[in-house]
Amino acid sequence: MITLEIASRRQVEMIDVSHQVREAIRQSGIRAGLAMVFAPHTTAAVTINENADPDVVGDLIMELNKIVPFDDHYRHAEGNSAAHLKSSLIGASETLVVDEGAPVLGTWQGIYFCEFDGPRRRQLHIQIIGT
Repeated sequence: MITLEIASRRQVEMIDVSHQVREAIRQSGIRAGLAMVFAPHTTAAVTINENADPDVVGDLIMELNKIVPFDDHYRHAEGNSAAHLKSSLIGASETLVVDEGAPVLGTWQGIYFCEFDGPRRRQLHIQIIGT
């Protein structure tokens, strides 16, 4: 398993980790298989979405904040219930197909670490299996 260190700078942020994931797969030496990308945090997530236009990420964050507002009379005493809810909605992992030593992604797709309770130092695990 490969672990990346991620440093978020804002409370809610989507960090493009495509390059780091691609490099981890390349360094593993596998040519074909699967790579699972996993965020071991209850207030963070991983997703695949467009990375050509930065407005897409801004729109995603804007809408997530509307759907799950920061202050909505939550009972969780820590004050980060919105982050827990957003993490569950997006999900903690993505599984990537690996072919010819690289993740198979669409032309406009990128891999994002989603921070919902930052700024923090986080980890992102990558488990690669294949031949």
